[in-house]
Amino acid sequence: MITFAAPRLLIGSTLTGPGAIAVEEGRIVEVLGGLPGPGADRIVLEHGILTAGMIDLQFNGAFGVEMVSASTEEWNAVSRALAGHGVTSFQPTFVTAKVADLTAALQSTASFRQAVDSAGGARMVGVHLEGPMISRPGAHDPSLIQLPSVELARKLVEAAPGLVTMVTLAPELPGALDVIRWLRRQGVVISIGHSNATAIEAQKAADAGATAVTHIFNAQRPFTHREPGIAGQALYDPRLVSGLIADLVHVAPQVCVTVMRAAPGRVALITDSATPAGMPPGHYRVGGREVEVDEVGGTPHLADGTLAGSVLMLDRAVRNVVGLGCGLTEALLAVTRVPAEVLGRNDLGRLEVGAPADLVWWSDDLVPLRTWVGGTQAYDSEWTVVPE
Repeated sequence: MITFAAPRLLIGSTLTGPGAIAVEEGRIVEVLGGLPGPGADRIVLEHGILTAGMIDLQFNGAFGVEMVSASTEEWNAVSRALAGHGVTSFQPTFVTAKVADLTAALQSTASFRQAVDSAGGARMVGVHLEGPMISRPGAHDPSLIQLPSVELARKLVEAAPGLVTMVTLAPELPGALDVIRWLRRQGVVISIGHSNATAIEAQKAADAGATAVTHIFNAQRPFTHREPGIAGQALYDPRLVSGLIADLVHVAPQVCVTVMRAAPGRVALITDSATPAGMPPGHYRVGGREVEVDEVGGTPHLADGTLAGSVLMLDRAVRNVVGLGCGLTEALLAVTRVPAEVLGRNDLGRLEVGAPADLVWWSDDLVPLRTWVGGTQAYDSEWTVVPE
């Protein structure tokens, strides 16, 4: 048994401390108030914060790799790199593509899932299909969009049983509500997005079983005071959790703060990270389309200026919202407990007895210093410099 002691820990929904957790065989077996006595099997974190590992619900790729077409070696490299940013679980996201290409990608991913999960980095929790049953393409290829049908949903989900954990779709399209109901019966999380839905149509989607909103404000009907659209319904409806790309480009800083304050406990910070993240400026492929990054840290975009994912990492998202004045506890919950709840995973995103020992030690200025996955150290800031 190993004990991790820290001056501050995120326990439940509260930052508390000093305290400690005891870990045995990769799981938390005890949460201790106060510091334990001296012992050989004790890791003392002398400053900063200990939290559960972060969970990224929308990760298209990074470091020159697009997850939908990645090799086993690329998956493993990406999962280890994510651990360097404090991410211990992630939901690779496949955007709109030909159905045959999506089913082939799902089958390929399923074939090496075990290898990825044992690579010593962030674990894959399942795949997020962002399309093709959408209406507002954003950077997706509009020629590949399809109308919702249970037959299409079945073909995608059954291509790799148990792998698809989330589907983004447009609820106003004909047949969409039937698809939502069918997906819920399969245990798949439905997220409303890439859609022109009105607030009422978003409400009907929640009535049918949708529980999340894909990158609030982006690729959605604009919010107005008479027709609030998906964004307005998301902030109002307690059944909906909003994914927020807090790179301060996709959503303006003032709006990021407004979202966090309007829906406490119902915002999951996401990255929507794409192939160019962590890479130099240049031209890349995202969702089968060419995108450009003009400057270091610049946002990927199509030739017409349409944003195409981000170069954000989840630890940066936390620093961004805290830097804007949002509460530290709320920001940390938005990358741990809230995304776990979206997925229905009560075993992730929390420092509780029985949970896996997926841990992040943060510095006082919110930089991940060490990461553990299942109690095994996956990253130490002294090993290497992690790219932004």
